[in-house]
Amino acid sequence: MEKAEKREVVASLQEALAGAGSIVVAQNVGLSVAAFTDLRVQVKKAGGKVKVAKNRLAKLALKETDVADISGLFSGPTVIAYADDPIVAPKIAAAFADKNQKFVILGGAMGATALDVEGVKTLATLPSLDELRAKLAGLVKQPATNIASILVQPGAGIARVLKAHAEKSEAA
Repeated sequence: MEKAEKREVVASLQEALAGAGSIVVAQNVGLSVAAFTDLRVQVKKAGGKVKVAKNRLAKLALKETDVADISGLFSGPTVIAYADDPIVAPKIAAAFADKNQKFVILGGAMGATALDVEGVKTLATLPSLDELRAKLAGLVKQPATNIASILVQPGAGIARVLKAHAEKSEAA
């Protein structure tokens, strides 16, 4: 690889890692091409990316970002998974690691916070931003529904009483 190509790869990695909500670094010794392709597809569908880069170039790219110093994780054959949503990459990587023994999570970062293996797995158990937004919308909507039903109840009660009187007077 020539110097110009290396600079381009480092710049591309810097841009990608600087804008990522979270980064997961994993080792992929002996992972089949089909399994690795499956991982790429899963991450891409969820809005993230998976990259394989030379460790030295990945370390150089990390130096120029605000991401936590996780350069110690880059040794041997490594894979970088990242996404804008901080939950996506850890969730998919953890699920993939459970199914594939040859894919081992080494750690990661969420902004300026470095994550160990347990930190990545804990992050993977949290709901995604879309799920949190849906829950929040449901919580906001619930009081309005309750207020509407409370306002309707007195009118419905009066209507039932009037109907009962009307039926009583018809029967008499």
